[in-house]
Amino acid sequence: MSAKPIRLLYSLVMFVVVSALAGVLIAGLFLPVAGIAGLSSRAVATEMKAIPAEMDVSAQPQRSKILLSDGSVLAYVYDQNRVYVALRDIAPVMRQAQLAIEDHRFYQHGAMDFRGTLRALIRNSTSSNGTQGGSSITQQYVKMVQVEKARQVGDAAGIKAAQETTYARKIQELRYAIALEDELSKDEILERYLNIAYFGQGNYGVEAAARYYFNTSAKNLELAEAAMLAGLVQNPDTNNPVSDRAAALERRDVVLNRMAELTMITAGQLKAAKKSKFSVRKIQPMHNGCVGSEFPFLCQYVIKTLEKTPSLGKTVEDRMNLLLRGGLTVETKVDRETQRRAQKAVSAVVDPRDPVISTMNMIEPGTGQIIAMAQSRPEMGSNLKKGQTYWNYSAEPSMGGIQGYQAGSTFKAFTAAAALEKGIPLTKKFNARQTMNFSGKRFRSCEGKRRVWGAWNVSNSTGTSGVMNMYRGTEKSVNTYFVQLEFAAGMCRVTKMAEKLGVKSSAEDRPLVDFYQNKPAFTLGSVEVSPLSVAEAYATFAARGIHCNPVIVAKITTRQAISLPIHDAQCKRVISEDVADGMNKLLSSVMTKGTGKRAIISDGRPQAGKTGTIDSNEAVWFAGYTPDVVGVAMISIDNQKKPFRKGSAGFRSRGVKNYLLPRSKTLLEGTGSGDAGMKIWKPTMDSYLKGTKKTPFQDPPKELTTGRSVTIPGLAGLGDWKGRQNRRDREDGPQKNQDGDD
Repeated sequence: MSAKPIRLLYSLVMFVVVSALAGVLIAGLFLPVAGIAGLSSRAVATEMKAIPAEMDVSAQPQRSKILLSDGSVLAYVYDQNRVYVALRDIAPVMRQAQLAIEDHRFYQHGAMDFRGTLRALIRNSTSSNGTQGGSSITQQYVKMVQVEKARQVGDAAGIKAAQETTYARKIQELRYAIALEDELSKDEILERYLNIAYFGQGNYGVEAAARYYFNTSAKNLELAEAAMLAGLVQNPDTNNPVSDRAAALERRDVVLNRMAELTMITAGQLKAAKKSKFSVRKIQPMHNGCVGSEFPFLCQYVIKTLEKTPSLGKTVEDRMNLLLRGGLTVETKVDRETQRRAQKAVSAVVDPRDPVISTMNMIEPGTGQIIAMAQSRPEMGSNLKKGQTYWNYSAEPSMGGIQGYQAGSTFKAFTAAAALEKGIPLTKKFNARQTMNFSGKRFRSCEGKRRVWGAWNVSNSTGTSGVMNMYRGTEKSVNTYFVQLEFAAGMCRVTKMAEKLGVKSSAEDRPLVDFYQNKPAFTLGSVEVSPLSVAEAYATFAARGIHCNPVIVAKITTRQAISLPIHDAQCKRVISEDVADGMNKLLSSVMTKGTGKRAIISDGRPQAGKTGTIDSNEAVWFAGYTPDVVGVAMISIDNQKKPFRKGSAGFRSRGVKNYLLPRSKTLLEGTGSGDAGMKIWKPTMDSYLKGTKKTPFQDPPKELTTGRSVTIPGLAGLGDWKGRQNRRDREDGPQKNQDGDD
């Protein structure tokens, strides 16, 4: 090299030094020499004054995590997979490796390394093989921050501008770098650099990279591992060991050689590290979001809840932005083993590829905490042949669910509760004939008096008929009894009862009371609802009249360890303890004398429940509970599919009665007790309650069970009202003793 270029370079460097000393900052050293020669110190100074003296350095995005009750991770959620760690938690060898290959004089120079810049300038002005960077760690960090800020707001032009090799950008970068050096210590800058740098394969920061590539922490990185990671920062795609192992090892060795050259490591350490091999078996893929979670639909329900949580932001976009970048810790009270048992019970009956759907949901009475949420298609995805889905079959549409399912005779409980609230006792009798025509029957809705228009014939599917009280009508799920009880209670009262217990129509355009108050088929379960909604309603009985909204998030903590307000279950009394106790007594008889006997919990503890089957056996339900836990199991045809098998006389059947499922080989009989109850609800509840205290229900007051005795003044000799009513009930006809299951 001739003396003239050297003198030119020397003059340029002296210009930089003198300018810096004079307070004029220059940053054009990556431009061609001819470009720099045309700049005046006044122009540079003017350019510098136009740039703010400080850079807004927002917190680096970090992944959030959703935890189960034992603290284990349900899912990570992130825009960038980053786990921020303090410098003390990064192995010294990792710090050395990064400094060796990027800026070994980092602790000796200021914001700009004049030696490194001069070296780059010489190389760039005399070589046609591209440019060499001379930026310090601080300058690189400034660039990374600017790129990240633009990326967070979707500013493609800003990302491009932050990486351009222009005079203006280099001035800005250097000014910001100087400001940072004044504000932060060298250790603080290096810590931030190692946490913001991209290491390839979606891993930001050294901690995430260490976990991904080597299944270790940044604190425990070994020499060869640290050298490979340090070599990734310059070009994380080209030098990536996943896509090009040879290139990654070559780059690693460059870092090791540089460390040896700087006497950071010995010759022996260098030799041993170079012999180290990279194994792809160590790679720990990091799933982002719910798809890769063990329980993706639980995870999805958490995400949907967070979307509706005001403390995370004003809009859904703001809330998701905080979740994806804010490093939140979201805790739930879902127990992994309980969820697994519920899933096991469902999967043992229905295969993901079967043309039916099954769910099992559990809620804690009095708190609304979701304990389990399982479904027969547990894998999230679009591969229909594998039985994957994106639908949460347990939830309502606004929470990721589908259109809902008719719940059949589980709705009879709401009619019974409305009747008890009105003062109709459990001993109330009707003549419930096998088939009854209610055409023209008058009833009262919230809008006033109404009548049934057209023919409406109701039959009993269980084969039980005759004069019976509410116990018998409920135990045997007698349709004609409950239609009469519904009319006696009033449609307005019945629909309002269901609504305040927590029942919500899955059809958003069909508010429960407004749409169904004039539809007497309501008591037979004609409403499409989510399984979780039914569990919510039955939990109100178990909690002695206290209704709680279902909740899954127990706590949200920021990375600064600040707890954020969460959705409250809004528990409040909606029915009296007396009415709830009456319902618990009534539904307990279903388990001991009625259609629920086959599903009874093995240890014989106090329990209550109700079966449900809809027309043509297209869905079967079992809603049961103890004072401590509510469980609702359901098996339904897939409403998204066409009729799936041949029935009698060559017709296509959609029902599950006497149906051998093609994949699981389970023979469904088409009953709530035998299918949903005995096969799914019972094993789940058995395992959950095993070894726990047997909590009793409270007895209801006598007037709810037998009615009040009222003497009518002036009618001596006619006896009391109760006696007259009982005689009238007996005169309605004999009772047939025919058992069945709905």
